[in-house]
Amino acid sequence: MSLPFNVANHLDTVLRAVATKLGLADRGFQPEVRVADPANGDYQANGALAFAKREKLNPRALGQQIVDQLGGLQEHFDISLAGPGFINFRLRPATLLAWLQTYDSEEHLQAGAASARRGQTWIVDYSAPNTAKQMHVGHLRSAVIGEAICRLLAFSGAKVIRDNHIGDWGTQFGKLIWACKRHLDATALAGDPLEEFERLYKLGTKAAEADPAVLAEAQHELVKLQTGDAENLAIWKKINDVSLAAFQVIYGQLGIRFDVSLGESFYNDKVARIYRELTECGLAQESQGALVVFHPEHPRFKTQPFIIRKKDGAANYASSDLATVLYRAEHFKVDGAAYVIDFRQSDHMDQLFLTTRKWFEKTGRKLPQLEHVDFGTVLGGDGKPLKTRNGENIRLKDLLAEARERAFALVSGKNPDFPEAERRAIADVVGVASVQYADLSQNRSSDYVFAWDKMISLEGNTAAYLLYAVARIRSIFRKAGLDTGQPPVAGATAPESPQELALARKLGKFSDAVQLATGTLRPHFLGLHLYELAGAFSTFYAADKVIVDDPAVRARRLLLCHRTLVELEAGLHLLGLRTDLERM
Repeated sequence: MSLPFNVANHLDTVLRAVATKLGLADRGFQPEVRVADPANGDYQANGALAFAKREKLNPRALGQQIVDQLGGLQEHFDISLAGPGFINFRLRPATLLAWLQTYDSEEHLQAGAASARRGQTWIVDYSAPNTAKQMHVGHLRSAVIGEAICRLLAFSGAKVIRDNHIGDWGTQFGKLIWACKRHLDATALAGDPLEEFERLYKLGTKAAEADPAVLAEAQHELVKLQTGDAENLAIWKKINDVSLAAFQVIYGQLGIRFDVSLGESFYNDKVARIYRELTECGLAQESQGALVVFHPEHPRFKTQPFIIRKKDGAANYASSDLATVLYRAEHFKVDGAAYVIDFRQSDHMDQLFLTTRKWFEKTGRKLPQLEHVDFGTVLGGDGKPLKTRNGENIRLKDLLAEARERAFALVSGKNPDFPEAERRAIADVVGVASVQYADLSQNRSSDYVFAWDKMISLEGNTAAYLLYAVARIRSIFRKAGLDTGQPPVAGATAPESPQELALARKLGKFSDAVQLATGTLRPHFLGLHLYELAGAFSTFYAADKVIVDDPAVRARRLLLCHRTLVELEAGLHLLGLRTDLERM
């Protein structure tokens, strides 16, 4: 019997079969398999304790009864019973070797990966900046978390559609077009068009706030745009084209790509259907001139209406978002949609999902799984949202440029003899990766403090630490005159030393980390595994010389080095980071 990619899932399947055989399954037995404390084994099944307590049985006797049925697993595991019925499983060294021999590449790791979403179609809605404005640090989290989730879902067998639902429509364009027609600086537009449009937007907004006549003119410009005026449409298109080109520069640095960029304007002609359907099925009603949906049964929304059409007849985020859900269900036929949007939009997302569920039930449609992938705020050292000293948002392009410069200083301090061009190339990888990983290594639901000294460092759970491990493994092969693409690992024996065994066991947990990160849509679980893996490798490398005379020992240690490199690179790629470093 060969051991599958995810050992925990395999144990769960076997234990469920045993529970059925013993007549426990019909009474609600759950195996409760989890990664164990290394002192006890690799995996632990705790289900006997909970089941016995509920059924008033002796938990240790029940545990022993289950263990007695697990003879088929003894080829691969040392199985023991501990305490009041805990069943521990420790992989045998030969089994660890077989696992490492099977999962020898990023492709084979992916082939083995599986999740409940395998074969499903998922759309991930992330980044979504507003046009006519520079991307700033507030856009960082949605972009990097969203890209990592796309990669995790695809790795685990889902078809993924990346959608950049940009803010390219709405009342702000009336003020912007008003300012463009009166205050456009052609020289500035040619030099940095997005900078010029952002200046004009601020100017138009300030003028409209100060003068009712300007506000009326801006509203007239908006009406002209919405009714298809050729001049205003041309200005609007220019603004969006310039904005998307500027966004793409940032996305290129972050390794992000989109399959579609269907902004709010795309749904402008689709909201009338939303008003009609929700009214006809009895969900929407007129209230104080607006069209709203009430959810009186919900404790938070008893008196908070979900406004889908404003009293002036205009659409809003709610109507556009409902049209988006419907389009994704009908056009893309998605099984699920993940919205990577910050926690401050939780009420809106909850009302959107609740309204959609009722609407789809009433109209007999299949409801996709809707997930709000919320995230916290990037904070400065003062514990407040990260800003410049004068209170402005920090532009993302400036943040990434500073990251590259700080990484260049780090690399230059460590290896001043490297040619400058090489140090710059390394800094490009390390700097951007440091910003990405500082975000992705955090639980996305938490706020985190943006601290350069901790972020761009060779110590701690940082991108630089992980990338240094990648470079160090490559250097082992390079100095030995070996190719990492064709490592000489034939004849490798099972791991023996404590450090070899610890590293092999950590490598085998990759599947658990990917499954947990994908199932919860929380990339930090994968980041934690990579950090622990790099630590286990460092301990192994310090204790066990790799290039030794004994061919079997040399082969197995090269095998461990190679598989560590494969997992580190695969994991970092899943998080959206580049790893193209030969040395660092």
